[in-house]
Amino acid sequence: MRIVVQRSKEARVVVNGETVGQIGHGLVVLVGVTHEDTEQDARYLAEKLAGLRIFEDAEGKMNVSVLDVGGGVLSVSQFTLYGDVRKGKRPNFMDAARPEQAKPLYDKFNELLRSYGLQVETGIFGEMMDVQLTNSGPVTLVIESR
Repeated sequence: MRIVVQRSKEARVVVNGETVGQIGHGLVVLVGVTHEDTEQDARYLAEKLAGLRIFEDAEGKMNVSVLDVGGGVLSVSQFTLYGDVRKGKRPNFMDAARPEQAKPLYDKFNELLRSYGLQVETGIFGEMMDVQLTNSGPVTLVIESR
């Protein structure tokens, strides 16, 4: 699994003109699943994300987690994270897992985040989504389970 994590001041995901998920201060997480991924990958990334110290402490150092600051998580499925552009100009998405494999792992990842006590909002799996956010910092990280 691969996630792109962005620290945000506020964020929302819109489908067909309707807001389906929204957070204030917290993390926007784009989630991609590949063929070899298992529940262990979801567990690893959920644990990593919940404890990731990328918010500033009282001294202005990145030293506290989304849990510590009481932030939310906006989780958005994103098969294009496994787009391969090494050949040609058009992405190849063969490394992205099929929806029937990806959706259960995406759902499990979100369930695991909630088990840490995080407020988790989501988009709608497989839909065209508009993600709007105010990136704080900006801070953006790519994390892989492998």
